Amino acid sequence: MEIGIYSFVETRIDPSTGRQLDAPERTARLLEEVELADRVGLDVFGVGEHHRPDYVSSTPATILAAAAARTKQIRLTSAVTVLSSDDPVRVFQDFATLDLISGGRAEIMVGRGSFTESFPLFGQDLSDYDELFQEKLELLLRIRESDRVSWAGAHRPPIHDRLVLPRPVQDPLPIWVAVGGNPPSVVRAASLGLPMALAIIGGMPERFAPFVELYRQAAQKAGYDPDAKPVSINSHGFLADDTDEAAELAFPPFAATMGRIGKERGWPPPTRAQFDAESRLRGALFLGEPQDFIDKILFQHEIFGHDRFLVQLTVGPMEHDRVLRAIELLGTQVAPTVREEIAKRRASGTPAR
Repeated sequence: MEIGIYSFVETRIDPSTGRQLDAPERTARLLEEVELADRVGLDVFGVGEHHRPDYVSSTPATILAAAAARTKQIRLTSAVTVLSSDDPVRVFQDFATLDLISGGRAEIMVGRGSFTESFPLFGQDLSDYDELFQEKLELLLRIRESDRVSWAGAHRPPIHDRLVLPRPVQDPLPIWVAVGGNPPSVVRAASLGLPMALAIIGGMPERFAPFVELYRQAAQKAGYDPDAKPVSINSHGFLADDTDEAAELAFPPFAATMGRIGKERGWPPPTRAQFDAESRLRGALFLGEPQDFIDKILFQHEIFGHDRFLVQLTVGPMEHDRVLRAIELLGTQVAPTVREEIAKRRASGTPAR
Protein backbone atom coordinates (compact mmCIF):
# COMPACT_ATOMS: atom_id res chain seq x y z
CA MET A 1 0.00 0.00 0.00
CA GLU A 2 1.12 3.55 -0.74
CA ILE A 3 0.89 5.94 2.20
CA GLY A 4 1.11 9.70 1.97
CA ILE A 5 -0.06 13.14 2.97
CA TYR A 6 -2.08 15.90 1.38
CA SER A 7 -2.35 19.55 2.35
CA PHE A 8 -4.30 22.65 1.38
CA VAL A 9 -1.39 24.73 2.75
CA GLU A 10 -3.64 26.32 5.33
CA THR A 11 -2.74 29.67 6.86
CA ARG A 12 -3.93 31.86 9.68
CA ILE A 13 -6.57 34.53 9.07
CA ASP A 14 -6.64 37.99 10.61
CA PRO A 15 -9.92 37.90 12.61
CA SER A 16 -10.50 41.63 12.17
CA THR A 17 -10.07 41.77 8.38
CA GLY A 18 -10.49 38.17 7.20
CA ARG A 19 -7.22 38.48 5.28
CA GLN A 20 -4.57 35.81 4.94
CA LEU A 21 -1.54 35.90 7.24
CA ASP A 22 1.88 34.27 7.07
CA ALA A 23 1.65 33.00 3.48
CA PRO A 24 5.43 33.15 2.80
CA GLU A 25 6.28 31.35 6.04
CA ARG A 26 3.58 28.72 5.55
CA THR A 27 4.76 28.02 2.01
CA ALA A 28 8.35 27.57 3.18
CA ARG A 29 7.21 25.22 5.91
CA LEU A 30 5.16 23.19 3.43
CA LEU A 31 8.29 22.56 1.40
CA GLU A 32 10.08 21.37 4.56
CA GLU A 33 7.18 18.96 5.15
CA VAL A 34 7.49 17.52 1.65
CA GLU A 35 11.25 17.14 2.04
CA LEU A 36 10.81 15.25 5.31
CA ALA A 37 8.04 13.06 3.86
CA ASP A 38 10.45 12.10 1.08
CA ARG A 39 13.30 11.35 3.51
CA VAL A 40 11.22 9.12 5.78
CA GLY A 41 9.94 7.04 2.87
CA LEU A 42 6.37 8.18 2.34
CA ASP A 43 5.02 7.49 -1.13
CA VAL A 44 2.87 10.49 -2.05
CA PHE A 45 2.45 14.18 -1.22
CA GLY A 46 -0.60 16.05 -2.49
CA VAL A 47 -1.46 19.74 -2.59
CA GLY A 48 -5.03 20.92 -3.05
CA GLU A 49 -6.29 23.86 -5.11
CA HIS A 50 -8.23 26.58 -3.28
CA HIS A 51 -8.97 30.24 -3.88
CA ARG A 52 -9.76 31.36 -0.33
CA PRO A 53 -7.94 33.43 2.29
CA ASP A 54 -7.52 30.41 4.60
CA TYR A 55 -5.38 28.50 2.04
CA VAL A 56 -2.22 29.43 0.12
CA SER A 57 -2.42 26.83 -2.63
CA SER A 58 -4.24 28.31 -5.62
CA THR A 59 -1.70 26.74 -8.03
CA PRO A 60 -0.65 23.29 -6.76
CA ALA A 61 1.62 22.57 -9.73
CA THR A 62 3.79 25.57 -8.85
CA ILE A 63 4.24 24.46 -5.26
CA LEU A 64 4.83 20.86 -6.31
CA ALA A 65 7.47 21.96 -8.83
CA ALA A 66 9.38 23.65 -6.01
CA ALA A 67 8.99 20.44 -3.98
CA ALA A 68 10.21 18.35 -6.93
CA ALA A 69 13.51 20.18 -6.94
CA ARG A 70 14.02 19.34 -3.26
CA THR A 71 12.93 15.68 -3.26
CA LYS A 72 14.05 12.43 -4.88
CA GLN A 73 11.45 9.68 -4.65
CA ILE A 74 8.06 10.85 -3.42
CA ARG A 75 5.24 11.14 -5.93
CA LEU A 76 3.72 14.62 -6.26
CA THR A 77 0.03 15.12 -6.95
CA SER A 78 -2.68 17.72 -6.84
CA ALA A 79 -5.38 16.94 -4.30
CA VAL A 80 -7.37 18.16 -6.10
CA THR A 81 -7.16 20.18 -9.32
CA VAL A 82 -10.56 21.87 -9.78
CA LEU A 83 -10.78 20.90 -13.43
CA SER A 84 -14.28 22.31 -13.92
CA SER A 85 -13.05 25.90 -13.64
CA ASP A 86 -9.63 25.42 -15.24
CA ASP A 87 -8.32 24.98 -18.78
CA PRO A 88 -7.38 21.35 -19.47
CA VAL A 89 -4.65 22.40 -21.90
CA ARG A 90 -2.89 24.45 -19.24
CA VAL A 91 -3.48 21.78 -16.57
CA PHE A 92 -1.79 19.19 -18.75
CA GLN A 93 1.10 21.51 -19.58
CA ASP A 94 1.63 22.41 -15.91
CA PHE A 95 1.74 18.80 -14.76
CA ALA A 96 3.74 17.60 -17.76
CA THR A 97 6.30 20.24 -16.80
CA LEU A 98 6.17 19.05 -13.19
CA ASP A 99 6.75 15.53 -14.48
CA LEU A 100 9.86 16.69 -16.35
CA ILE A 101 11.22 18.53 -13.31
CA SER A 102 10.56 15.58 -10.99
CA GLY A 103 11.86 12.90 -13.32
CA GLY A 104 8.49 11.20 -13.74
CA ARG A 105 6.84 11.63 -10.32
CA ALA A 106 3.83 13.84 -11.18
CA GLU A 107 0.16 12.95 -10.94
CA ILE A 108 -3.07 14.88 -11.44
CA MET A 109 -6.02 14.28 -9.13
CA VAL A 110 -9.03 15.98 -10.70
CA GLY A 111 -12.29 16.84 -9.01
CA ARG A 112 -15.30 19.10 -9.29
CA GLY A 113 -14.30 20.98 -6.15
CA SER A 114 -15.96 21.24 -2.75
CA PHE A 115 -15.65 25.05 -2.79
CA THR A 116 -17.00 27.26 -5.57
CA GLU A 117 -14.84 30.42 -5.46
CA SER A 118 -12.90 29.43 -8.58
CA PHE A 119 -15.99 29.35 -10.82
CA PRO A 120 -16.81 33.10 -10.87
CA LEU A 121 -13.10 33.88 -10.65
CA PHE A 122 -12.49 32.17 -14.00
CA GLY A 123 -15.80 33.11 -15.61
CA GLN A 124 -17.61 29.79 -15.21
CA ASP A 125 -21.31 29.35 -14.46
CA LEU A 126 -22.11 27.14 -11.47
CA SER A 127 -25.27 25.97 -13.21
CA ASP A 128 -22.93 24.05 -15.56
CA TYR A 129 -21.13 22.42 -12.60
CA ASP A 130 -21.26 18.78 -13.70
CA GLU A 131 -21.25 19.39 -17.45
CA LEU A 132 -18.06 21.47 -17.13
CA PHE A 133 -16.25 18.67 -15.36
CA GLN A 134 -17.33 15.98 -17.79
CA GLU A 135 -16.38 18.00 -20.87
CA LYS A 136 -13.03 19.17 -19.51
CA LEU A 137 -12.08 15.70 -18.32
CA GLU A 138 -12.79 14.43 -21.83
CA LEU A 139 -10.42 17.07 -23.25
CA LEU A 140 -7.73 16.38 -20.65
CA LEU A 141 -7.78 12.68 -21.54
CA ARG A 142 -7.66 13.51 -25.25
CA ILE A 143 -4.54 15.63 -24.67
CA ARG A 144 -2.96 12.85 -22.62
CA GLU A 145 -3.59 10.41 -25.45
CA SER A 146 -1.98 12.44 -28.24
CA ASP A 147 0.33 15.43 -28.55
CA ARG A 148 -1.70 16.76 -31.51
CA VAL A 149 -5.29 17.54 -30.59
CA SER A 150 -8.54 18.38 -32.35
CA TRP A 151 -11.54 18.90 -30.12
CA ALA A 152 -14.78 20.88 -29.78
CA GLY A 153 -17.13 21.36 -26.84
CA ALA A 154 -19.71 23.73 -25.39
CA HIS A 155 -17.61 25.49 -22.74
CA ARG A 156 -14.26 26.17 -24.40
CA PRO A 157 -13.15 27.39 -27.84
CA PRO A 158 -12.40 24.46 -30.19
CA ILE A 159 -8.91 23.20 -30.93
CA HIS A 160 -8.01 22.33 -34.52
CA ASP A 161 -5.00 20.04 -34.98
CA ARG A 162 -2.79 21.79 -32.43
CA LEU A 163 0.29 20.49 -30.61
CA VAL A 164 0.11 20.42 -26.82
CA LEU A 165 3.60 20.51 -25.35
CA PRO A 166 5.66 19.57 -23.40
CA ARG A 167 5.01 15.86 -23.15
CA PRO A 168 5.64 14.22 -19.76
CA VAL A 169 8.19 11.59 -18.83
CA GLN A 170 5.39 9.19 -17.89
CA ASP A 171 3.25 7.85 -20.68
CA PRO A 172 0.49 8.07 -19.73
CA LEU A 173 0.64 10.79 -17.09
CA PRO A 174 -1.39 9.41 -14.14
CA ILE A 175 -4.81 11.02 -13.70
CA TRP A 176 -6.96 10.17 -10.67
CA VAL A 177 -10.59 11.17 -10.15
CA ALA A 178 -11.53 12.36 -6.66
CA VAL A 179 -15.06 11.61 -5.48
CA GLY A 180 -16.91 12.33 -2.27
CA GLY A 181 -19.75 9.83 -2.37
CA ASN A 182 -21.58 10.68 -5.61
CA PRO A 183 -22.47 7.44 -7.48
CA PRO A 184 -22.42 8.95 -11.00
CA SER A 185 -18.91 10.30 -10.32
CA VAL A 186 -17.81 6.84 -9.20
CA VAL A 187 -19.20 5.23 -12.35
CA ARG A 188 -17.63 7.89 -14.56
CA ALA A 189 -14.16 7.27 -13.11
CA ALA A 190 -14.53 3.51 -13.51
CA SER A 191 -15.94 3.71 -17.03
CA LEU A 192 -12.96 5.79 -18.13
CA GLY A 193 -10.51 3.36 -16.53
CA LEU A 194 -9.19 6.02 -14.15
CA PRO A 195 -8.09 5.35 -10.55
CA MET A 196 -10.44 6.71 -7.88
CA ALA A 197 -9.68 8.69 -4.73
CA LEU A 198 -12.55 8.47 -2.24
CA ALA A 199 -12.73 11.19 0.42
CA ILE A 200 -14.03 9.99 3.80
CA ILE A 201 -14.15 12.87 6.26
CA GLY A 202 -17.21 11.94 8.28
CA GLY A 203 -19.27 8.89 9.26
CA MET A 204 -18.58 5.20 9.57
CA PRO A 205 -16.25 3.90 6.86
CA GLU A 206 -18.47 0.88 6.23
CA ARG A 207 -21.11 3.08 4.63
CA PHE A 208 -18.62 3.99 1.88
CA ALA A 209 -17.96 0.35 0.96
CA PRO A 210 -20.77 0.33 -1.64
CA PHE A 211 -19.02 3.12 -3.55
CA VAL A 212 -15.83 1.07 -3.86
CA GLU A 213 -17.84 -1.98 -4.88
CA LEU A 214 -19.74 0.12 -7.44
CA TYR A 215 -16.42 1.39 -8.82
CA ARG A 216 -15.06 -2.12 -9.29
CA GLN A 217 -18.28 -3.41 -10.83
CA ALA A 218 -18.44 -0.46 -13.25
CA ALA A 219 -14.78 -0.90 -14.19
CA GLN A 220 -15.36 -4.58 -14.98
CA LYS A 221 -18.48 -3.74 -17.00
CA ALA A 222 -16.42 -1.23 -19.01
CA GLY A 223 -13.90 -3.94 -19.85
CA TYR A 224 -11.19 -3.15 -17.29
CA ASP A 225 -9.63 -5.46 -14.74
CA PRO A 226 -10.98 -4.03 -11.46
CA ASP A 227 -8.01 -5.39 -9.52
CA ALA A 228 -5.69 -3.32 -11.71
CA LYS A 229 -7.49 -0.01 -11.01
CA PRO A 230 -6.15 1.62 -7.83
CA VAL A 231 -8.38 3.06 -5.12
CA SER A 232 -7.21 5.66 -2.61
CA ILE A 233 -8.89 6.54 0.69
CA ASN A 234 -8.31 10.19 1.66
CA SER A 235 -9.08 11.28 5.23
CA HIS A 236 -8.39 13.88 7.92
CA GLY A 237 -6.13 13.05 10.86
CA PHE A 238 -3.18 13.76 13.07
CA LEU A 239 -0.70 11.64 15.02
CA ALA A 240 1.72 12.19 17.86
CA ASP A 241 3.74 10.09 20.29
CA ASP A 242 0.71 9.84 22.56
CA THR A 243 -2.98 9.49 21.69
CA ASP A 244 -4.18 12.15 24.14
CA GLU A 245 -1.51 14.55 22.90
CA ALA A 246 -2.65 14.07 19.30
CA ALA A 247 -6.25 14.90 20.23
CA GLU A 248 -5.33 17.99 22.26
CA LEU A 249 -3.16 19.31 19.44
CA ALA A 250 -5.58 18.59 16.62
CA PHE A 251 -8.98 19.57 18.00
CA PRO A 252 -8.62 23.39 18.31
CA PRO A 253 -7.50 24.02 14.71
CA PHE A 254 -9.91 21.36 13.42
CA ALA A 255 -12.84 22.95 15.25
CA ALA A 256 -11.92 26.47 14.14
CA THR A 257 -11.53 25.49 10.48
CA MET A 258 -14.52 23.17 10.18
CA GLY A 259 -16.60 25.58 12.24
CA ARG A 260 -15.79 28.43 9.83
CA ILE A 261 -16.60 26.32 6.79
CA GLY A 262 -19.71 24.97 8.45
CA LYS A 263 -20.95 28.48 9.19
CA GLU A 264 -20.69 29.30 5.48
CA ARG A 265 -22.77 26.23 4.63
CA GLY A 266 -25.29 26.32 7.45
CA TRP A 267 -23.83 23.44 9.46
CA PRO A 268 -23.63 23.41 13.26
CA PRO A 269 -20.15 23.88 14.74
CA PRO A 270 -18.23 20.66 15.48
CA THR A 271 -18.18 19.52 19.10
CA ARG A 272 -15.46 17.73 21.03
CA ALA A 273 -17.82 14.79 21.53
CA GLN A 274 -18.25 14.44 17.76
CA PHE A 275 -14.50 14.77 17.25
CA ASP A 276 -13.80 12.04 19.80
CA ALA A 277 -16.43 9.76 18.27
CA GLU A 278 -14.98 10.17 14.77
CA SER A 279 -11.55 9.31 16.22
CA ARG A 280 -12.60 5.82 17.22
CA LEU A 281 -11.84 2.80 15.06
CA ARG A 282 -15.14 2.98 13.18
CA GLY A 283 -15.09 6.74 12.70
CA ALA A 284 -13.68 8.73 9.79
CA LEU A 285 -10.95 10.67 11.61
CA PHE A 286 -7.45 9.17 11.93
CA LEU A 287 -6.12 10.33 15.27
CA GLY A 288 -3.70 9.09 17.87
CA GLU A 289 -0.32 7.45 18.22
CA PRO A 290 1.23 5.27 15.50
CA GLN A 291 -0.50 2.07 16.60
CA ASP A 292 -3.89 3.80 16.37
CA PHE A 293 -3.13 4.72 12.76
CA ILE A 294 -1.88 1.23 11.96
CA ASP A 295 -4.99 -0.41 13.42
CA LYS A 296 -7.35 1.92 11.57
CA ILE A 297 -5.64 1.70 8.19
CA LEU A 298 -5.65 -2.09 8.41
CA PHE A 299 -9.29 -2.11 9.58
CA GLN A 300 -10.30 -0.01 6.59
CA HIS A 301 -8.22 -2.15 4.26
CA GLU A 302 -10.38 -5.11 5.27
CA ILE A 303 -13.38 -3.07 4.13
CA PHE A 304 -12.05 -1.50 0.93
CA GLY A 305 -8.96 -3.44 -0.15
CA HIS A 306 -7.55 -0.08 -1.23
CA ASP A 307 -4.12 0.62 -2.66
CA ARG A 308 -3.35 4.07 -1.25
CA PHE A 309 -4.06 6.01 1.93
CA LEU A 310 -3.61 9.79 2.16
CA VAL A 311 -4.13 11.83 5.31
CA GLN A 312 -4.61 15.57 5.66
CA LEU A 313 -2.59 16.27 8.81
CA THR A 314 -3.23 20.01 8.90
CA VAL A 315 -6.96 20.62 8.63
CA GLY A 316 -6.22 23.95 10.33
CA PRO A 317 -2.96 25.74 11.22
CA MET A 318 -0.71 23.55 13.39
CA GLU A 319 2.64 24.04 15.13
CA HIS A 320 5.32 23.27 12.58
CA ASP A 321 7.47 21.07 14.82
CA ARG A 322 4.42 18.96 15.71
CA VAL A 323 3.58 18.50 12.04
CA LEU A 324 7.14 17.42 11.28
CA ARG A 325 6.98 14.91 14.12
CA ALA A 326 3.69 13.54 12.77
CA ILE A 327 5.25 13.09 9.33
CA GLU A 328 8.25 11.35 10.88
CA LEU A 329 6.01 8.94 12.80
CA LEU A 330 3.88 8.25 9.74
CA GLY A 331 6.91 7.45 7.61
CA THR A 332 9.08 5.56 10.07
CA GLN A 333 6.54 3.67 12.18
CA VAL A 334 3.13 3.54 10.52
CA ALA A 335 3.99 3.02 6.85
CA PRO A 336 6.49 0.14 7.23
CA THR A 337 4.20 -1.82 9.54
CA VAL A 338 1.13 -1.34 7.33
CA ARG A 339 3.02 -2.29 4.17
CA GLU A 340 4.40 -5.43 5.79
CA GLU A 341 1.03 -6.56 7.13
CA ILE A 342 -0.82 -5.94 3.86
CA ALA A 343 1.90 -7.79 1.92
CA LYS A 344 1.38 -10.75 4.27
CA ARG A 345 -2.38 -10.62 3.75
CA ARG A 346 -2.00 -10.59 0.00
CA ALA A 347 0.51 -13.39 0.04
CA SER A 348 -1.84 -15.54 2.08
CA GLY A 349 -4.85 -14.63 -0.05
CA THR A 350 -6.76 -12.99 2.82
CA PRO A 351 -9.71 -11.23 1.12
CA ALA A 352 -11.14 -7.81 1.90
CA ARG A 353 -14.70 -7.85 3.21
